[in-house]
Amino acid sequence: MTSGGRYIKDIVYGANDGVITTFAIIAGVAGANIADPRSTIIVLGIANVLADGFSMAASSYLGAKSERDVVRKEYHDEELEIAGDQEGECREMTQLLCEEGYADADASSLAQLMLKNKPFFADILMHEEFDVSSHERGHLITGSVITFVSFVCAGMLPIVPFLVSSGITNIFLYSIASTGIVLFVLGSLRSIITKRSFILSGLEMLSIGGFAAMIAYGVGMFLGGALGAL
Repeated sequence: MTSGGRYIKDIVYGANDGVITTFAIIAGVAGANIADPRSTIIVLGIANVLADGFSMAASSYLGAKSERDVVRKEYHDEELEIAGDQEGECREMTQLLCEEGYADADASSLAQLMLKNKPFFADILMHEEFDVSSHERGHLITGSVITFVSFVCAGMLPIVPFLVSSGITNIFLYSIASTGIVLFVLGSLRSIITKRSFILSGLEMLSIGGFAAMIAYGVGMFLGGALGAL
C-alpha cells in the first residue's frame, strides 16, 4: 500500500470530523438567531477547530500506541510459545493450513518449512488468531499530525466566509455551499480505498453531514427560542 493509501483513513477521519463539527456550531448559532452571530461563529469556530483538532490528534496517537503495544505483547507471547513448544505450534499451523484447503501431508511439510523462519511463522499465527500482524505498528506521530492538519484545514473552510465578510444572511448560504462541497469531496476520496462509486461515496458523506447540521440548526432554534422566552 502506498503512503497516501496508508493515511487516507486519517485524512478522511480528521477532515470529516473537522468540517461537520465546525459547521454544526455555525448552524447552531444561526438557528439560535443570537446577537452578533458573525463574531460568535468566528470565536467558537476557531476555538473548536484548534481544541478539537488537538484532542483528536492526541486520541489518535494514544489509541494507535495502545494498539501497537498490544500487538507487540501478543507477538512476544507467540514467540515464547514457539520457542517452548515447537511441535505443538507446528501442529497448530498444520491445522490452519488444512482449513485453508491444503492436504494433510502438504500442510505438515509446509508448516515444518515455515517454522525455519520463526518471525514469519509467528506473524502467520498472529494474523490467523488475532487478525493482526507484528508489522502493523504504523507511524504514530505522523498519523496524529495528519489527523490534526486535516481537521484544522477542513474545519476552517466553513468559517472562511465569515472571516471575509460581515453580512450574515448570504454568508451562511456560502458556508453551507462550501461545507457541502468539502463533504462531497471527502466522501469521494474514500472510493480510493473502497473502490465504490465516488459519486455514491460523496453523497453518503454529504447526507450524514447534512443530517448533523440539521440537528444542530434545530437545537439552536429550540434553545434560542427557549432562552429568549426566559
